[in-house]
Amino acid sequence: MKKNNNIIQNRKARYNFEIIEKLEAGIVLKGSEIKAIRMGKVALDSSYAGEKNGEIWVFNLHINSLSFANKKDSSEDTRPRKLLLKKKEITKLSQKLKNDGYTIVPLDIHFNKSGFAKLQLGLSKGRKKADLRQYKKEQDWKRTKERIAKIK
Repeated sequence: MKKNNNIIQNRKARYNFEIIEKLEAGIVLKGSEIKAIRMGKVALDSSYAGEKNGEIWVFNLHINSLSFANKKDSSEDTRPRKLLLKKKEITKLSQKLKNDGYTIVPLDIHFNKSGFAKLQLGLSKGRKKADLRQYKKEQDWKRTKERIAKIK
């Protein structure tokens, strides 16, 4: 039986944004946050990444670590978290963010072979309403084809 390493996926991101390029980054986390991620107490829905002081940070990533930590305020749940990327990747991403109008959206959180939490990022452009309709039609057609293939 194959173990699924994807802990949390952001399905809304694939629907609302056209993913142009994917990359993987490490996250700076506390011990209680790692425990919460392993338990699946993470919300990626409204999170995004951006540049701050020459580094890439993820904002609005909600990790509910209250039950694991000795803290009582929930403002720590959505604190900005630093992403671990190489200098070349940071300059490339920050240039695309500023000049080309791209957005960096977290796609999923998973654990690599060494057991480190990784965040898969998507360099993306927002979809317009007509594009959303077309995307939905394509997804429905894929599902219909799969159903027909299963019947035969």
